[in-house]
Amino acid sequence: MARKRRGREINGIVLFDKSLGLSSNRALQRVRRLFNAAKAGHTGSLDPAASGLLPVCFGQATRISGLLLDADKTYRVTGRLGTRTDSGDLEGEVIETREVPPLDVETMETVLARFRGRVEQVPPMYSALKHEGKRLYELAREGKTVERKARTIDFHEITLEGLSETEFTLRVHSSKGAYIRTLVEDVGEAIGCGAVVTELRRVGLGPWSIDADDGQRAYTFEDLEALSEEGGLEALDRVILPIDSALGAYPAVVLDATSVTPIRHGHPVFVPNAPQTGWFRLYAPDDLFLGMGEVLDDGRTAPRRLFAAL
Repeated sequence: MARKRRGREINGIVLFDKSLGLSSNRALQRVRRLFNAAKAGHTGSLDPAASGLLPVCFGQATRISGLLLDADKTYRVTGRLGTRTDSGDLEGEVIETREVPPLDVETMETVLARFRGRVEQVPPMYSALKHEGKRLYELAREGKTVERKARTIDFHEITLEGLSETEFTLRVHSSKGAYIRTLVEDVGEAIGCGAVVTELRRVGLGPWSIDADDGQRAYTFEDLEALSEEGGLEALDRVILPIDSALGAYPAVVLDATSVTPIRHGHPVFVPNAPQTGWFRLYAPDDLFLGMGEVLDDGRTAPRRLFAAL
């Protein structure tokens, strides 16, 4: 007999502002317990040395976490010049120190221009990628190094936000799969003295910004605890965003009344003016979000990921 899942059956997304020193999984479990949610998942790890936006998905929202893993990310990162560590941040062992050459904004912009756009980036050893079933960071902690295949990354924007004699701060908007520590290390090498990350914060993911003031703000654990103390679960539920708030990058298609039932039963239907490529959001005539669809070769719209009535 299956064991009954504990907690409330709630659906939606909370934008969580993860603090330093907290793993993504530990953050997830703390938020899940506070909301008394039966099921929860996050959308892309932030390691303990990084802070910032970590969307937490409850219930049926966990089914779109894979789509959010593919979303663009935005980071604010500070690098210290003249130092290299084995991990690319201050958590690792110092492996080299070098003199920092004189720098000005013009020189720095010339360096950064090399990294904007589409580039090839080799994943660092301190990453969660697997090699023969083992995480690279586990191998790195054993003192091992293995060959890693370069991957294509799009750095849509790299903005210089601060520069001193020994540090620089960047705002980076990138495609999925970018390693910001590697970017900082590569910038340091291009300058000629090496660099290491001293602060890393994710400030944007997909449609969301951590600084938003449009009702889709991110909450620290202290914020959520305060809401819980003031109004209990009812107050917490008011900050849960609907599932489709994560999917604004996908076109929306409204079905007519006769198409809703076949779609909900998994049957393709003809939908006028549906996009001919890629996935899109499906809505009933009353604006109820049904799930994701895709057009087949014969022109019919097929359901690809449906949600129970929310």
